[in-house]
Amino acid sequence: MRLTSFTDYGLRALMRMASAPERAFSTAEIADEFGISRNHLNKVIQRLARHGFVATRRGAGGGAMLARPADEIGLGNLVRLLEKDQALVECFSSQGACCVTPVCLLKGKLHAAETAFLAELDRSTLADIALPAPAPAVA
Repeated sequence: MRLTSFTDYGLRALMRMASAPERAFSTAEIADEFGISRNHLNKVIQRLARHGFVATRRGAGGGAMLARPADEIGLGNLVRLLEKDQALVECFSSQGACCVTPVCLLKGKLHAAETAFLAELDRSTLADIALPAPAPAVA
């Protein structure tokens, strides 16, 4: 199973935030650390904030931080949110128009595999994958 870059960026940002949950991280800081698009990361952070995983604040000392403890944030829930509307295969989508759907035996197998994948992620939390704390800035 391949996750979208949207999910990849979200998980990386959350792993960094989990390393120092009392600290606010700017999207620029996270984007620079991981070499990812700041604009794309902003969209990810917005979705995470809308759904209560991240709290954001503007201004000096602003940025994004975890809205609740990392051990209360399930990985399966994160992936479900970040992969929302991204069907594993075309036939899982409401607009799917696969010509073999009426006789396809693969769809059930793929659905079972996706369910098992998410069930495995449901066994872990963000705390389980937090990155090591960032090194202090050198003055």
